[in-house]
Amino acid sequence: MVFRSEEMCLAQLFLQSGSEYDCISELGELGLVEFRDLNPSVSSFQRRFVSEIKRCEEMERILGYLLREIQKANIAVPEEDESPLAPPPRQVLEIMEQLQRLEMELSEVTRNKDKLQRNLLELKEYTHMLKITRTFIHSRSRYEEFPTMETDSVTGCTGMQRLGAKLGFVSGLIQRVKMEAFERMLWRVCKGYTILSYAEVDENLADLETGEMSKSVVFLISFWGDQIGQKVQKICDCYHCHLYPHPENDEERADVLDNLKTRIQDLNNVLHRTEDYLRQVLQKASEAAYSWVVQVKKMKAIYHILNLCSFDVTNKCLIAEVWCPVSDLANLRGALEEGSRKGDATVPSFVNRIPCTDTPPTLLRTNKFTSGFQSIVEAYGVGDYREVSPAPYTIITFPFLFAVMFGDLGHGIVMSLFALWMVLMEKKQKKKRSSNEIWATFFSGRYIILMMGLFSIYTGLIYNDCFSKSLNMFGSGWSVKAMFANQQWTNKTLRSNALLTLDPNVSGVFSGPYPFGIDPIWNMAVNRLSFLNSYKMKMSVIIGVIHMSFGVVLSIFNYLHFRQKFNVYLLFLPELLFLLCLFGYLIFMIVYKWLAYGARDSSQAPSILIHFINMFVMQGKDIAPLYPGQTGLQIFLVFIALLSVPVLLLGKPLYLYWTYRGGKGLHRCRGYERVRRASEDDNSTAPSYDDDEEEGLDETTRREAVPKQFDLADVLLYQTIHTIEYCLGCISNTASYLRLWALSLAHCPAVGGAVGHGDALRSEDHREGRGGVSGTCVCRLRRADCVHPAGHGGVVCVPPRAPASLGGVSEQVLPRGRRQVCPLRLLAAALRVRTRRPDLKDARLRV
Repeated sequence: MVFRSEEMCLAQLFLQSGSEYDCISELGELGLVEFRDLNPSVSSFQRRFVSEIKRCEEMERILGYLLREIQKANIAVPEEDESPLAPPPRQVLEIMEQLQRLEMELSEVTRNKDKLQRNLLELKEYTHMLKITRTFIHSRSRYEEFPTMETDSVTGCTGMQRLGAKLGFVSGLIQRVKMEAFERMLWRVCKGYTILSYAEVDENLADLETGEMSKSVVFLISFWGDQIGQKVQKICDCYHCHLYPHPENDEERADVLDNLKTRIQDLNNVLHRTEDYLRQVLQKASEAAYSWVVQVKKMKAIYHILNLCSFDVTNKCLIAEVWCPVSDLANLRGALEEGSRKGDATVPSFVNRIPCTDTPPTLLRTNKFTSGFQSIVEAYGVGDYREVSPAPYTIITFPFLFAVMFGDLGHGIVMSLFALWMVLMEKKQKKKRSSNEIWATFFSGRYIILMMGLFSIYTGLIYNDCFSKSLNMFGSGWSVKAMFANQQWTNKTLRSNALLTLDPNVSGVFSGPYPFGIDPIWNMAVNRLSFLNSYKMKMSVIIGVIHMSFGVVLSIFNYLHFRQKFNVYLLFLPELLFLLCLFGYLIFMIVYKWLAYGARDSSQAPSILIHFINMFVMQGKDIAPLYPGQTGLQIFLVFIALLSVPVLLLGKPLYLYWTYRGGKGLHRCRGYERVRRASEDDNSTAPSYDDDEEEGLDETTRREAVPKQFDLADVLLYQTIHTIEYCLGCISNTASYLRLWALSLAHCPAVGGAVGHGDALRSEDHREGRGGVSGTCVCRLRRADCVHPAGHGGVVCVPPRAPASLGGVSEQVLPRGRRQVCPLRLLAAALRVRTRRPDLKDARLRV
């Protein structure tokens, strides 16, 4: 990855007729250039290669149909490891004929299959209807249940039999969800002159129109009269009922069932053979489907690029303009030579570099490791041409800032192992080409996850936090042996006090900071969060100010590269001075307090917050200074910060106005055209006329200064917005970096609650050099009410102390009448004394 975007140049390609397709294909495989449209005024439908693009779109339509049919048949499409090349122009028609022939064959087979399935479904429905309606028909004996009915002398039939002779029947199937509405409609329209019998089919049947499986109901409607029959027929049509003829008697019903059984068996055999043949065709098509799709896409892209080119006056040569990296011009010429050779051109194609006044596009080369970090940067925006790229620095800053928030050794190891597995298996995973979007997101960011895991291991060691547990690798710097040796504690003291405090001023109690990371004894402390909060807040502010200062420093490389020296004095220096005079000084006070005060004299350490506030209100003479000469230095820094604001606000607009009014006449008399580098920041204002800006510029980074009407009001408005955003952003962004502390604080309780709340760090005090009493003592640190150091002798105050590798962090409550410190008390678990609940009002955050 480069630290600045690639240097680009505008090149003109002369493609000979007959080889232009192969030349563009070679350029596309290399991915070296970006084409410009030389026919902006020509409609897309009036360009030269429209017919070829339409042919490609037709092939895409056919391929889409093939892929849908292959997907319906549950056939996998094999993908090749390497992308196939674009086919030669002479093979395009051959591919088109193959696709059209395959489409016709599939369409015919699919149409026959659908017709066979529809016929089979109709036969199954007819079979179910005949079997179920058998129970609906009354036998002849039921008509003879009325012996008193009159008998016709001629026909010998009773009145009931004559009535039955005029009855009509309508039978069929309807979806179960429509049955209730169908029954109500039939009753209301026919006014009760129908008899409806229905029963549900046990088997799920597919719908004839949609093919979806659903429950169906067989119905039989008995009616008398032709008019009622017509109404029944219309109602059935309205509800899309599937009607089938009803047999006259049982003998006819049996014959129809036998015939249906034979036809269903024959249709099943034909349908199976049709499906086997269709699957063979689709299996054969799936083997070449991937290659066809890629080739058609490449062909369409080539003809689209050819439409961007223009012809010369003889119509024998295509002219194209491309943006190309200067370092790849040799590869560009080689690709044109290879394309001319493949196209059998008599005259080879060639390239000519031309000057340009337009701003080139930005090209940042990436690999599989840096592409993920570059994507993070591009999510916020793409830098201008030849600007410094922040992506190389993001490789470190992004995972490190995450690790500051995460900060757990155990979870960092788990994350690193997971990312390492994805890195080692990346070749196999790429071949699988998973369609799972979530997994694809994780896999594409495997190197980001790996870096975050490694940095989390480092910060976890600094925090001495492994699955919310501290690791006692070097032994704590605190010991209770000296308290007994100096007669500060006795066995009676242990029995009579629930909380005890270690005094670092007693010889041997505090042996020094922990060699690396946080002392494990803080894992037992009730005021552990207060100590860690203060440390992590200070650390977040330090990291945030350094991060912002680094971003401001990077701007000077852009100003120097673009020969904009006035921006160095009028933008860079005021911005850097404003940031460092305020928040850089805050970092200085934090570090100075860490170095100047230790565990034994932390009660005398002043509050940084009070001093920082007094720096702006010009008060605090009654408070002891942090160091000699503090007041004068703070007044000077505030003055410099305030002075940088009007410079940042008015410096650049006034300079540009002076240049526009007084400088342009000076340069015109020199007899040459002014050229300057394109800059998005200055194009909207006025050209710069500094002599030094002319030196060292090549042709690809120059352009003529177009005279513009300079508007001072617009420049002032733009600079005012920039100044307000920067000054307020320094404050708000510094506060925003406290999220590093906030999320780290959120991670600790979440993990701590999962692994067990309130576990104590066990230490065997009876071991040599540690214990002052016999037996094993489970010690626990409790947060007690803050007391004055000069109070009664029952409690001795011990201020916290950070590791030497990070500097001594002294805790201090804001003064409320008298100075207070956080005591460190030990609780003997064997005494089973109920401890007092911590006073939350004293657990405030300190700076």
